[in-house]
Amino acid sequence: MKEAKGKTLSKKQYLIVASMIFALFFGAGNLIFPLHLGQLAGRNWGSAAIGFSITGVVLPLLSLLAVAITRSNGVYQIALPVGKIFALSFMTLIQLTMGPLFAAPRNATVSYTVGIAPLLPKQFKSIGLFVFTTIFFAIVFMIAYNESDILSSLGKILNPIFLILLFLVFVMAFAHPLGNLSTVAVSKEYLHGTVVKGFLEGYNTMDALAGLAFGVTVVTAIKELVNNNEKKVAKITAKAGLMAVIGIGIIYTLLIAVGAMSLGHFKITSDGGILLSEIVNYYAGVFGQALLAVLVFLACLTTAVGILSAFALDFSAHYPKFSYKGWLIISCVGSFATANLGLDKIISWSLPVLMFLYPLAIVLIILSLFSPLFKGDKVMYKVTMALTLVPAIFDLITHLPAPIAGTQFYKAVSQFRLQYLPLANIGLSWVVPTILGLVISIFIHVWHRKTNKI
Repeated sequence: MKEAKGKTLSKKQYLIVASMIFALFFGAGNLIFPLHLGQLAGRNWGSAAIGFSITGVVLPLLSLLAVAITRSNGVYQIALPVGKIFALSFMTLIQLTMGPLFAAPRNATVSYTVGIAPLLPKQFKSIGLFVFTTIFFAIVFMIAYNESDILSSLGKILNPIFLILLFLVFVMAFAHPLGNLSTVAVSKEYLHGTVVKGFLEGYNTMDALAGLAFGVTVVTAIKELVNNNEKKVAKITAKAGLMAVIGIGIIYTLLIAVGAMSLGHFKITSDGGILLSEIVNYYAGVFGQALLAVLVFLACLTTAVGILSAFALDFSAHYPKFSYKGWLIISCVGSFATANLGLDKIISWSLPVLMFLYPLAIVLIILSLFSPLFKGDKVMYKVTMALTLVPAIFDLITHLPAPIAGTQFYKAVSQFRLQYLPLANIGLSWVVPTILGLVISIFIHVWHRKTNKI
């Protein structure tokens, strides 16, 4: 991208930046969660889409702005005002979540579920997953090891084709709907509080975490466009980011609606990848499904390369016992092992981790956005994060799957959480403690200013 010599960027440059942001936040794996949410929400799909858009669209944009405003070079630096130990721990957890534990393996399993699994007999699906993930992460390793940009270049072609195919599916889905949006059934858990449930479902996109972890790449590119003019970076990030997230928001909303309509023809499935394959096959036949499978495979491959390369870079910088290539090997092997647990288990085990990380990420984003107002006062960070951390730990424990779920320890923690933490019954136990932390820290900050301590 050429540097902008004028006061403003051209429309083409804005589109380039918006495309980068779109690519950062929207991967093939993001298709499965809004579809699944639509099936659960049924005729309440509209309110579910509002909640989903807050965590899946608005928060990712705010995370990019947080990176731009604080002029950070990564998630470690964003979290540093809380303390070095917290910053290192938070960076480690986010990179593990985005890397070998959840996001990278999820890319492989989504690709397998959409493209290969429908073609195999049930008894061969496990061995099929093993073979597929072996090949998938071997390719990821080779590309990332040689630091090749072939997939990056290929992505410029793939993304438009992928979106065109998706657009055609939307046209067919609304021209010949599988069900009536106003009458499709609602699952029991989505009869009430649909906005909040959609909000929590948006955690699964991991996009706010991605914005904190990898948003510096976009911000750096914007800096180059404006000759490192820091004053313009946040403004351009906001404008280009808004263009990107509007597009993402529209796609999410349409996917949720399509998921809801699918109830007229398909049963609720916990695997959005299978549903996506079924819907595309219904409208576009075997050829459409085959084309989708190829595009999803390449898109997931591109995402996995980016995720695991970033993991290896960050870990080699903060844990230099292993080099970039050493951490890359570890991350690819770890991702392969996790992927073979299957998509359902990856999602079920990622939920408690996301219930822990997301409140912390949300608070960090808010504090970073408003840090110029309180001059980055570390007390604001420390007090607020401390009071957010406690309910986040409770949320982690009470969302753990079997075998931990159902134990006496689990029951005791769950009962304590519901009894003493407000809004715990709707999954927002962190909100009141966070607000309390903000109020206390503001009073401390004002007192420090009056006593000239800051």
